[in-house]
Amino acid sequence: MELLLLFAVIAGAGTAISPCVLPILPALLSAGASGGRRRPLGIVLGLATTFTITIVGLAEVVDGVGLGDGTLRSVAVVVLFGFGALLLVPRLADRAEAALSPLIALGPRDRGHGFASGLLVGAALGFVYAPCAGPILAAVISVSAASGSTVAVAIAYSAGSAAVLLALCLGGRRVVEKIRAAGRGPWLQRAMGVVMIVTALAVATDADVRFQTAIADDLPGFVVNPTGSLERSATVERRLDDLRGPSRFATTQDGLPELGAAPDFRGVTRWFNSPPLTLSGLRGKVVLIDFWTYTCINCLRTLPYLRAWDDRYRDRGLKIVGVHTPEFAFEKDAGNVRDAIARNRLRYAVAQDNDFGTWDAWSNQYWPAKYLIDANGQVRYAHFGEGDYDVTERAIRSLLAEAGAGALGERAGRQRAEVPGTHATPETYLGAARAERWMEPPQLGVHDYPGAAGELPPSHFALGGRWKVDDESAEAVRGATLTARVTGKSVYLVLGSRGRVPRYVDVLLDGKPSRRVTVRRHTLYTLVSLPRTEEHTLTLRFAPGVAGYAFTFG
Repeated sequence: MELLLLFAVIAGAGTAISPCVLPILPALLSAGASGGRRRPLGIVLGLATTFTITIVGLAEVVDGVGLGDGTLRSVAVVVLFGFGALLLVPRLADRAEAALSPLIALGPRDRGHGFASGLLVGAALGFVYAPCAGPILAAVISVSAASGSTVAVAIAYSAGSAAVLLALCLGGRRVVEKIRAAGRGPWLQRAMGVVMIVTALAVATDADVRFQTAIADDLPGFVVNPTGSLERSATVERRLDDLRGPSRFATTQDGLPELGAAPDFRGVTRWFNSPPLTLSGLRGKVVLIDFWTYTCINCLRTLPYLRAWDDRYRDRGLKIVGVHTPEFAFEKDAGNVRDAIARNRLRYAVAQDNDFGTWDAWSNQYWPAKYLIDANGQVRYAHFGEGDYDVTERAIRSLLAEAGAGALGERAGRQRAEVPGTHATPETYLGAARAERWMEPPQLGVHDYPGAAGELPPSHFALGGRWKVDDESAEAVRGATLTARVTGKSVYLVLGSRGRVPRYVDVLLDGKPSRRVTVRRHTLYTLVSLPRTEEHTLTLRFAPGVAGYAFTFG
């Protein structure tokens, strides 16, 4: 626990000096430079408070009442615009100060401390700053928003950020005081008002987000995310695994024992094919929960069975709910998920679990994972990964019969689904965070790679040419190739094209042209399909702008 707290403080401080802070920095310095000497402290405390509340639990509450991050950003826009107007128009500031004098002192006046108004502005900035939280912090917080240790980690992260932001605020204030001493205070106040209003407009139009993206694309990884190496460290990830623990519904018992009450759906950002569902509202039905994500080949190979079970048993009391929990950022896009649902002909309800709320409630760790809930709300069966379809269908039928379903008819039986090969090359990623078995590991930023020098060892990979790499993916820049020595009957690669512009990847098998894959949307593409498991040298030639995410083999 002590290690995680220390990491959170360091990560918070690192975030406060990363480009992520740049969109709020002008407003932070402008607000801190006005008012009394206590205003910078109020601003930083307000920012740290809303930042902590947001990343721990407010986002889930807001989603639950049908609002989203956009609402919080709208609140920030209103507060920042209003405060900027008060600084820009002194008469408005005088009237506001007269009306609210018991609570706040607005404007650069010696008699006013400005602490309360600083809290208000800082609170608004906290909503904009919240997305800067690092991925490991997000994983820690998602373990359990109700646990004391999780709240402590969030507070430690906020404290690290607040310390650096306060130092920046105080430093900027000293510079401003020198300008005021030169007799230019009124002009400076109006300039700071303009800065606040421009910041509000930038947030309203998402210009701050686009600016962060542009910065992240062009700067080296250690500048964009100073704590990235810590976030990806094995020690921190092991501590997260210890906190999360194994799925509490995993069992080796025979039969269908009661494994505990099923957790309800949490943090669902959108429902497809259904109005919002609750497990209490489904009481009396047998419920199958399927955790999946649309670029996971193991998940896709289970979908024919889920479709068949839905067709066969829907009218007998079975309710299937797919919980789509994303592995990559583009899988959070509702349009992409909707397209995948249509492409795979899914008629049952699908919950979009972008923030891993339902995933963590179940302590789930696998794609795919299936849980069966009986008519009384008790978990009775769990299965992780592919296979055992006959066992799962028998469990469905047993629980339906237990619930009083009538004649169930014939079983859905075996479906037409691709059967994976054996002894295939293990999965790997092109992004720097999880890349394995690369001759030269992908590095954050834009780099030139030497390609394969001679024959590769089995199940190894090599990049060639120029690539732009982030934590999740590698995007082709110029002369980009990928060589691999792989074993399997099928080779899959998650690909995407910048801007959805059609681009291509040429596939060569043992040096001979095999096919050209046209890439447009972000999804899973089949590169090789053979009748049996074989070993081959695979060479891929990428058009600039095509990004690769994850290799899987079967």
